[in-house]
Amino acid sequence: MTPSPSATPTQPAPVPAPGGEAPGAAREGLPGVRVRPALLALAVGGFTIGTTEFATMGLLPQIARDLAVSIPVAGHVITAYALGVVVGAPLLTAAAARVDRRVLLLGLMAAYTVGNTLSSLADSIEWLVLARFLAGLPHGAFFGVGAAMGTAVVGQARRGAAVATMMTGLTVANVVGVPASTWVGQNLGWRSAFLVVAVLGVVTLAGLWRWLPAVRPAAGTTVRTEVAALRNRQLWIAFAAAAIGFGGMFAVYSYIAPLVTEVTGLAEATVPIVLAVFGLGMTVGTVLGGRMADRSVLRTVYVGFLSTAATLALVALTGGQPVLAIASLVALGITSQVLAIALQTRLMDVSPAAPSLGAALCHSALNVGNASGAFFGGLVIASGLGYLAPAWLGVALTLAGLVIVATIGRRPVVGHVGDGASVAGQGAVPVNA
Repeated sequence: MTPSPSATPTQPAPVPAPGGEAPGAAREGLPGVRVRPALLALAVGGFTIGTTEFATMGLLPQIARDLAVSIPVAGHVITAYALGVVVGAPLLTAAAARVDRRVLLLGLMAAYTVGNTLSSLADSIEWLVLARFLAGLPHGAFFGVGAAMGTAVVGQARRGAAVATMMTGLTVANVVGVPASTWVGQNLGWRSAFLVVAVLGVVTLAGLWRWLPAVRPAAGTTVRTEVAALRNRQLWIAFAAAAIGFGGMFAVYSYIAPLVTEVTGLAEATVPIVLAVFGLGMTVGTVLGGRMADRSVLRTVYVGFLSTAATLALVALTGGQPVLAIASLVALGITSQVLAIALQTRLMDVSPAAPSLGAALCHSALNVGNASGAFFGGLVIASGLGYLAPAWLGVALTLAGLVIVATIGRRPVVGHVGDGASVAGQGAVPVNA
């Protein structure tokens, strides 16, 4: 791309989001922007958020001992974070409808950094629960607005790749960030792990400040127009499909440690290795899902649901055989991320007037799936059905999500422009998915 006269790679001029830009800009990306550094900054943000989101699960024993509570009570900090994501994603995205996308991303990451700093200073379970809730608030909005920013940078035709880049940071966190921060928490205290994430937040802020362009919301975008987008029936159908269908993966992932030790028969020391390998599968699935979604979003949603249901069945059938069980878990990591990328892109496409809101709602939906999958998975285990039962439950949940899409959620998004020329920021040309 050739820089415009008014913009340089290091200081791009403010660019209006589609609706106020030159024809074709949404499809081709923004002029004068260094694409790879910009996407890298967004990916580092995904890595930072993914590290603290999942590392907390491995630090519950340390938190419980230090704050003199039981592990189930300590688990409330995970619930509080998920609630923060569910609440904050739509509210913050809609409330900041008129804010420059770059400024908004900087503000969200600053809030995330503060939330993790407060978490490291908490001296009671009540304060830690509050701090985790506050840290969760900017999570979904950051991914939603970041996905829209990435789309603006690369162009609408490559929106799947832009979403995948951010999600790659999240999945790489499962391979590197989560084991590393868990090790830090176990050896230097759980507060140190949250401080490490706060430092990563500062690094992310520097990258966002240096490499992201200023992108103004489209003319006419207001809080009212964002809220009006919530009346979109297809948006909530896609939300329900994601919340229910993705609960299948979390029904297994939430109990992967006892599955590996009690059913597969591996030593407890192998659990971090299995999680890291699962994270590698997620990374592969993220890249693959981005490429598939750029060809056909709705088709990738179908493929994601069907393949995830199949791999969950494989987990249930091979759980007692170490090699096959690990292979099935890696396959689940791949297929679940293909599904996640497709669902987020679909939510952006069915919310053409507010794609940032659509992408943010995806993270609300996935966190609903996280909570429900873990809850119902725990119920079937508590009923005496064993640690493989959540996998069969996962098959049912995943197929339920597929049924929702295939029956009432398959309507194409009108307004086909080439391979799709929706919007990158706020306000959009509708896309044929």
